[in-house]
Amino acid sequence: MSNGVKSSTFRLAFCSVIAALSVVLMLITSFIPIGTYALPCFAGILTVAVVIECGRKWAFAVFAVVSLLSLFISADKEAVLYFIALFGYYPILKGIFEKHIKNRVLQYILKFAVFNAAAVVSFFIATMLLSVPLEEFEIFGVYLPVLFLLIGNVFFLFYDYAVTVILSQYVLKIRDKIFRKN
Repeated sequence: MSNGVKSSTFRLAFCSVIAALSVVLMLITSFIPIGTYALPCFAGILTVAVVIECGRKWAFAVFAVVSLLSLFISADKEAVLYFIALFGYYPILKGIFEKHIKNRVLQYILKFAVFNAAAVVSFFIATMLLSVPLEEFEIFGVYLPVLFLLIGNVFFLFYDYAVTVILSQYVLKIRDKIFRKN
């Protein structure tokens, strides 16, 4: 590719590979006990490469494709819900916030607002539509959704940082190995 311009064929192929990897991660959520939470995170992080190589429009298209395919073929609908509600699009949204909003405090306010809205909506969808029993939100008989939300916010801070680290590692180390010219 000349001067860093990528053809539509390259973009389609690259996005297809990332989408396929993401769908595979979503498929194996039902085989790994912590997969319901961890694998949608990893599947979403893959879109970072799409944003860098192809742009946000292509990344949102990958998110849509993975979401739709996961709805149809993934057995763990709760994991699909988490992917659709937050983890699938958050790495794209993070880039938008960090590029267009220079005030870091405002960035984090918006990031946490998105996370908390997604978490609350996911909780209600999981319990009402997916029939996830409320007992899953109990520890030793104590109903703890607020504590889970607080812990989720701490996790989200680490997730946000992990996306940043993975993005920088992709740019600094992985990208040149993938696109090495022979």
